[in-house]
Amino acid sequence: MTALRLVQRMKRDWMHTGRRPSGLCGAALLIAARMHMFQLLVKDGSGVVKIIYQAILRKRLTEFEDMPTSQLTIDEFMKVDLEQECDPPSFTAAQQEAKMQQLEQELAKKLDEVEGEISCYKDEIETELEKSRPKLRGIYTTYTKEVGQF
Repeated sequence: MTALRLVQRMKRDWMHTGRRPSGLCGAALLIAARMHMFQLLVKDGSGVVKIIYQAILRKRLTEFEDMPTSQLTIDEFMKVDLEQECDPPSFTAAQQEAKMQQLEQELAKKLDEVEGEISCYKDEIETELEKSRPKLRGIYTTYTKEVGQF
């Protein structure tokens, strides 16, 4: 009964869109078993629903972890039915990717600004150092020119 309720909630949260039902059923069975104090491994859950790759089941579990239903206690989950729906995991992943690209662009702009400021300060420091160096006169100026050529 708990696994059925979990699958219903996953469907309401759009986790079933574009996916095979075996991954959702495996995740629901694994979560329901753990809710009722049965110690099942991901390997056991993937064997029950005939999933070859355990990564699929782990992916569904991490997607379920991001849903608000996963924040409920067992009693709250059994009694309360959340009315709000979540966006599909692919949609939220695309939003996060777009946000990351935007942040990277902003950081690149700020980095360019900081590099520009640093180069300005570097030029100022070099000109001040040139001004503050003592000027050699006489015989020593010819030696400095020869040393500078190497």
